[in-house]
Order: sequence, then C-alpha cells, then structure tokens
Amino acid sequence: MYEDVIIFIQEVYKNKEFIPLHEPKFIGNEKKYLNECIDSTFVSSVGKFVDEFEDKITKYTGAKYAVATSNGTSALHISLLIANVEKDDEVITQPLSFVATCNAISYCGASPVFIDVDKDTMGLSPSSLEEFLKNNTEIKNNQCINNRTGKVIKACVPMHTFGHPCRIDEIKDICDNHYIFLIEDAAESVGSSYKEKYTGTFGQIGVMSFNGNKIITSGGGGCIVTDDEYLAKKAKHLTTTAKVPHKWDFYHDTVGYNYRMPNLNAALLVAQLESLDNFVKSKRKLAHMYEEFFFNIPNCDFVKEPDGCKSNYWLNSVIFNNKQQRDEFLNKTDANNVMTRPIWTLMNKLPMFEHAQCGDLTNSEWLEGLVVNIPSSANYE
Repeated sequence: MYEDVIIFIQEVYKNKEFIPLHEPKFIGNEKKYLNECIDSTFVSSVGKFVDEFEDKITKYTGAKYAVATSNGTSALHISLLIANVEKDDEVITQPLSFVATCNAISYCGASPVFIDVDKDTMGLSPSSLEEFLKNNTEIKNNQCINNRTGKVIKACVPMHTFGHPCRIDEIKDICDNHYIFLIEDAAESVGSSYKEKYTGTFGQIGVMSFNGNKIITSGGGGCIVTDDEYLAKKAKHLTTTAKVPHKWDFYHDTVGYNYRMPNLNAALLVAQLESLDNFVKSKRKLAHMYEEFFFNIPNCDFVKEPDGCKSNYWLNSVIFNNKQQRDEFLNKTDANNVMTRPIWTLMNKLPMFEHAQCGDLTNSEWLEGLVVNIPSSANYE
C-alpha cells in the first residue's frame, strides 16, 4: 500500500529526486518587482510595495483595512495587544495548532485555555467552545470570567487548520454572546472561503502568514486585516515603533514594536498575490487527484474540505487507522525522499503550556496520533 502511494506522488511531481512538503512557486512578476524595489533603494519598511500590498489584500478579501507585518507571529502578537489582552488574562484557542499562536499569547503575559477541535475541520469546535463556556464561566460587567481561575477570558483565537475553514460563523456568535474578542488565525488559509466569505474577515481581526512554506510568500511576512478603522490605526501605530508621525521629530508615545514588513518582501508578495487564484486552482486540482486516488487505498482516508467551504488545500492530509500505520508510512516516505510529516504535538503537551486549563480534547488527541501531511506544492513547472 505504501509503495503505491509513493509511486503516485512521484508521478504527480514528475519523479523529482526529492519531493518537498510545500515549496514556493515564482511564476509571475517576482523578479521584475524585486528589481524595481532594489532600483528605488527603498528596500526597508517604507516603499510603494507595502502600500500596494495592503491595498490589494483588502480588495481581494473584502476587508476594509490591512496592516502588513514582519511575520504571522508578530501579527498575532499585535492583534492580542489591541484586543487588550494583558498579564494574567486568558485566551481560548485550540491545542491542535502551530506553536506561534500560543507563543503570541505568552508574549502578552496571558495564558491559553485549550478547547477541542472538530474532526472534520480540525479547527476549533463551536459546540465544545459553547459547552466549556456554559459550564466554566459567567458574565460580570460585560466580561467573561473563568470560574476556576477568576481570570478574564479576553480573546479567542481559532485557526483554519491546513487551509480548511472551521465553523467560524458559529464561533463568532458564541464569542459575541460572551464578550470575547475574536481573532481569526487565517495564517494557513489565505485564499480559502467559508460560505462564500474569505477567511480572516469574520472576526474583529484576521491574521495571515506569508512564510516561505505558505500558499503565497514574501519569504517572511504577515498581515492584519480588519473592518474597524480604530483597530487598524492602532495596529499600524504599534507595529511602527509607536512613532507619532512628524516630518523630522522622533517621538514615541508608548512601547511599540518594529514589526513592519520591508518593502523588499512586499515587492515579492505583490507578485505572489497576483498568482494566488492560479495557485488555489492548481492546489484544488491536486487535492481532487489525491481524493480519487486514496478512495481505493485501505487503512487511510483523505481529508476533504468541510461542507460550505472552498479550501486552498494548503497542506493535504490523510488519516490512518492507527499510529503504527502512520509511523510506517512516515518511515517509508522518508526513505524514498518524499517529504511527509505528522501533525503537531498538542500544545498542552509542551512543557511551557502543560499546566494550561483544557476542555475535553478527545478529537485533538485522536487526530494527533493519526494525521499525516503529504506533498502539497502547486504543481507548476
């Protein structure tokens, strides 16, 4: 069985010597815009490509405002700060996630609270969220108070895992009813939509990542999107070292952060954004090929986009029947230069978060032991 899968993947990627999990594709104006940026000498945090990207990503997503940042983690950190997450506050998130989410929560001095995911989306479960809040919290003075700790649950950060949208509309309704600020982690789902609306645009804030392994990349980069003008201005201010605008004076009115995206990175990203629809189309075609192939493969199931979603299929995934089969597959693919990887170790199992409060994490624990990501690069030559 494993040999058949390896042969199929090798054929899809034309028998390359090494098949990576996800590599960037540069098929458009990348070199042209990079050369233009270099010739302008504006390669740092000021330049036309930063402004152009922010304008184009709002037009693409339908969000009113965008703030480009140095990476997705910095975007998460600033988003939590402008949600007024402070020391000893709590933030609800999912344990099945990349560590950046929890790291950003820790930067604020806050603590994560881990709620289970749904099996079909691998993203935060609205039913588990509602159950936890019903049994463990109360509303006082328009704040959600954790009865066990006495702390305020300020924010919720669900993630669209591997590009598959979670039930974000239901999560939003729950958060609104409990005075919880919703920050949508769309780091992996740029180009994905849920009920014909792009991910990142449901919460008060949406966060995107353009790391080298994402569907579009600026090498390193991130973005905050929002419909709230006040939040957008605050995000721009904090990410630009909190410098008060002036022709020559250097006056900073609060602790700020140098989280700006350099113009050089933005030049690359503008070109990548022009190709995003083609990348999504290519990756959805690849996912359809995988779905048809794995239909006849025993002991594993291909992860399909949830109902009501149009996924970018950032990373394709299969779910094995047991951990032994998963590990055998990982070993076989590695031996044949086909890059695969298991899902992340659950955040509550990492030493820095092992004391965090958790709900029932049955689905997260099940997925942790069985999911494998398989090569998912847009198939362009």
